[in-house]
Amino acid sequence: MSDGTATPAVVRVEGVTKTFPRGNVTALENIELEVAPREFVSLIGPSGCGKSTLLRVIGDLIEPTAGTVRVNGKSARQARRDGGYGIVFQEAVLYDWRSIAKNIALPLEMLGWSRRRRRERVAEMLELVELTSFADHHPWQLSGGMQQRVAIARALSFEPSLLLMDEPFGALDEMTRERLNLELLSIWEQTGNSVVFVTHSISEAVFLSSRVVVMSPRPGRIAGFVEIDLPHPRTVETREAPRFFELVTEVRELLRRRGEHLLPEEEAVLE
Repeated sequence: MSDGTATPAVVRVEGVTKTFPRGNVTALENIELEVAPREFVSLIGPSGCGKSTLLRVIGDLIEPTAGTVRVNGKSARQARRDGGYGIVFQEAVLYDWRSIAKNIALPLEMLGWSRRRRRERVAEMLELVELTSFADHHPWQLSGGMQQRVAIARALSFEPSLLLMDEPFGALDEMTRERLNLELLSIWEQTGNSVVFVTHSISEAVFLSSRVVVMSPRPGRIAGFVEIDLPHPRTVETREAPRFFELVTEVRELLRRRGEHLLPEEEAVLE
C-alpha cells in the first residue's frame, strides 16, 4: 500500500536552455523533463533538435545557459563526481591496448576498487553482456556490436542508477541493431537502471521505451510524450504486434505535426 509519498525522480530538468555563443545558436529552449526510477526514456526528433545536447547537459558534459538539472537529488556535476551515471556513445571508445576485461575495469580502477573486487565485478559484467569467453581478447578482435556490449558493461560496472546512451547502435547494421535492442532490454530488466536513450529511429524508440519524448526542430523544445504500453518481456514478435504499429504511427504523427519545417531527408531518417 502506498504511503502517499511520491517517488523522487532520478532526473529532473527544469527550465533548461542552452545557447552556444558561436553563431548565437539556441539548441534547447525551456526544457522540462523528469525521468522516474526504472524508466526507459527515448529522445527522438529531427537532426539538430538538441537531443544529444540535452543528454550531455544531463550528464554534465556541457553546462546549460539557464535552468537546472538534478540527478538523484544532486546537481548534475555532483552526480557525475559521485558516479551516479554511466554514458555510452555511438562509438564504443575502447582502448585497443587493454583487454576486454581491463576496459571494463577501467572506471573501477579510477574509483580505487581493490583488485579482487574489480575482478569479481568484471566477471559479473562479462556474464551480463554474454562475453565471458572474450575477457582476454582486445577490442580490435571484436565486431562492432560486441564492442558496444563491452561499452555498456563498462558503463554499468560501477552500478550507476542512470544510464545515458547517445545513439549507441546508430552505426550498426539493422540485424545487429535489432539483436542489441533485445539484449539492452534484457540488461535493463536485470539491472533496474533508469535509461535516457537518444535515437533517430522511431521503431527503435517504441520498441525499447517506457516513454518516448518527441522534440521539435531547433530551438529544441519538448513537443510531446508518447507512453509506450507494450508488455514485457518484449520479443521479435513485439515488432509485429498491431499495438506496436499504432505507437510507431503516433510518434511519427507527433513528429510531423511539430516539424512543419523538416527537410525531406530529415523525414526519411526518422523512420
